[in-house]
Amino acid sequence: MSSSPVDEGRGQRGQLFIVSAPSGTGKTTLVERVVQRVPGLRMSRSYTSRPARTGEHDGVDYNFISRDRFEAMAREGAFLEWADVFGNYYGTGAADTDALLARGEDVVLVIDVQGARQVRSRGIETIGIFVLPPSAAVLEQRLRGRSKDSEEQVRRRLDVASVEVDEYAQYEYVVINDELDAAVERLRAIVGAERARTRRMRADAEIIIGTFHS
Repeated sequence: MSSSPVDEGRGQRGQLFIVSAPSGTGKTTLVERVVQRVPGLRMSRSYTSRPARTGEHDGVDYNFISRDRFEAMAREGAFLEWADVFGNYYGTGAADTDALLARGEDVVLVIDVQGARQVRSRGIETIGIFVLPPSAAVLEQRLRGRSKDSEEQVRRRLDVASVEVDEYAQYEYVVINDELDAAVERLRAIVGAERARTRRMRADAEIIIGTFHS
């Protein structure tokens, strides 16, 4: 198969994307759709102390581990970032992420704002994307439509969301998830634009330019 612009940045270390959003905005579904459409893009599989929900599978949706094991891994520095989210631990394995990036794959971390701050504090180069719902009213409607949270949990998630949305300016991009397919295309375009940056394309560009001067 001949090479094409899709091969941009071949041989380079992968890029680390961070996608954050308030609970209920649809960030996980959004990223899953993009990963299905973009070659060489992987969604990081988080570790969590919470029990698997119906239809979830260990090693596929999450790495499900006990609370004690999670806390031990945190003490050992095994996580790139971790947080207590609504009473359950979630974390990104540092070694897992580094292995993917070293293979040249681009990786997406779907993490909350406090996790994003932890990654940035390590001095790691990231591309941040904040996903917003169309409005607070739409977010509330989506949370209630999930039918898995109590009234108290819904109110708590909305209270947290009202704080998290103020963090959007810390990210390089903003995507409004008003309609899923359109939001998927916006996110896909961001990944494509980052892959096409001159610093990523330099090696391929120099090869092509060489054909003009040979």
